This record gives sequence, structure tokens and C-alpha cells, in this order.
Amino acid sequence: MKKRILSGMRPTGRLHLGHLVGALNNWVGLQDSYECFYMVADWHALMSEYEDPKGLREATYEMVRDFLATGLDPNKSAIFIQSHVPEHLELAMVFSDITPLGWVERCPTYKEQLREIKGRDLTTYGFLGYPILQAADIAVYKANSVPVGVDQIPHLELTREVIRRFNTLYKKNLFPEPEPILTSRPKLLGLDNRKMSKSYANYIALSDTPKEIEKKVGQMITDPARIKLTDKGHPDICNVFTYYTTFAKPEVTAEARQWCEGAKLGCTECKRNFSKIISSYLEPIRTKHEKITNSDIDDILHNGAKKAKSNASKTMQEVRQLIDFVI
Repeated sequence: MKKRILSGMRPTGRLHLGHLVGALNNWVGLQDSYECFYMVADWHALMSEYEDPKGLREATYEMVRDFLATGLDPNKSAIFIQSHVPEHLELAMVFSDITPLGWVERCPTYKEQLREIKGRDLTTYGFLGYPILQAADIAVYKANSVPVGVDQIPHLELTREVIRRFNTLYKKNLFPEPEPILTSRPKLLGLDNRKMSKSYANYIALSDTPKEIEKKVGQMITDPARIKLTDKGHPDICNVFTYYTTFAKPEVTAEARQWCEGAKLGCTECKRNFSKIISSYLEPIRTKHEKITNSDIDDILHNGAKKAKSNASKTMQEVRQLIDFVI
């Protein structure tokens, strides 16, 4: 039997290039080698958007549209909404009962979000406990592996610790300790050289039009040491060149390096050239995205939830037996 994968994203805005190179391309490539469960993490989204959840429904449809447009295949992967499988919350409750408070308080991403995200009160019980729900998301499918970025390794280690504690307390190795599957692509910075984030609006969305892309690329920060056109550039410290290395053909990237290091082309023209490259790169995704209807998505989500729930309910039966609940 194939080993199993669980991963997901929060429907809190449009998916962007960071999602594509950091997750989606990896997800697509894993579909033939693993049994894959990919979810829209709407409970996780509510943890930060609870004051104004309007838009979660539309964002969910747009996210699944992007999933499909980038190559996720509902015939190979279960694509579903987290809240449509209540066993996620059931197992999260059990894990909450056995997880020491200090484990979740030390989570680095929790501290970072409290520090970085302004205008929203994230000092809630739910937001503190989101790593526990994340652990339950993974364990309820007995996932063997999780595709993650390097910055998510601490989350996965917490999941492994919670699973280890459960297995030890109830004297049965019910859950495997999931291993990370890291993407081979470098992490993309946002257009402003900060972490690419929907919260910062510093990204190129997968569904952006060529005009929108040209405007956004034109605002990107380039080599800060190159002030005049005649100044020789340093492509290895230029965020735009990082994008070239990720999305352009090798020969085009090599040419861009020569332009920059030889001061043969200004940053404005270099960015204009790149906007055409990324527009062409995203065109097949954008075209497929526009053809997918909400009705198509409803059918896919229904079938995905059916498969997910079938597996999750079996796991919870075993959990209930171990904690001596009436079944």
C-alpha cells in the first residue's frame, strides 16, 4: 500500500507564487507516489478571521479552483474541506487533553503571528491551540509524511511529540510519527523583500492578469547597491533575480545575470522583461482557473469529504476504544 500524506491551506486570500513553489508543485508531484489528502483548512482560517469571517466561502472556492488549475487531480487525491469531517475536532479535543500547555506556548510561529499581525486580536484559546488541531489533522488520517517548508518543521515536531505522548499514554502505536517532505525550491520573498504573505499583500497571485503582474513586478525592490544605470549590479542579492532563477529558463536567467553584472540593462527594463516571463508562466493556470465552475468544485469536495470521513471515522473508533469511551 502507498504511504499517506496530509496537507492543507487556509482560505484567507488568493493563492500566490509562494504557495505554488513552496507547496502546490510539490503536492502535484506526490500524487502518484502517495495516497494524498489535501484539505481547505477553514477551521484554521476562522482562528484568525473570526471577527469578520465574511469571504471564507468565496475564498474556499477560489482556493480549490487554484488547487485544480495547478494540477491536483481529484481522481488521485482526496480534496476536501476540513470542517466537513468533524473527526478533526474530535481528535483535537483528545490531543488537547494530553498536551502540556508549555508545548503550545513555545511554538515559534504562534509568537511570530502575535508580533507581526496587527489589527486583529489573536490572544484567544483557539489560536493558541491551533498546533493541536494541526496535529489532529495529520493524525486522524494516520499520515506517514507531510509536505512542508523549512519554517514549518517546528510545527511538525510538535505533532510528533503529541503523537508520541498519545501512543505512550495508551500503550499502543496507533499513530505513525509523520516525517517531513521538504520542497527543493528556495523560499521566495515577497515583492517588498519581506516574508511573502497574504497578510502583507506583497505577492503575485496565481490568477493575476498580465496587467496586474506588470504593475506588481514594477514595484519590486531590486539590488539596493545599484543606484545608477551605469552601476554594475549584484544579481545574487537581488530579489528579482531570485524570481528569474525560479521561473525563467536557464539560458534566460544566465542572460539576465550578464545584463545585471555588466550594467547593460536597467532594473526597470529587467523587471519589465520578467513580468512577461511570469505572465506567460501563469497563463495555463489562469486559463484553467477560469473554466472551473462552483458546481464542479461542489462535486469534488463532496467526494473528497466522503473518502476523508471514511478514513477518519475508523481512526476515531480506535481512539474511543483506547480511551474507554462507549462506542
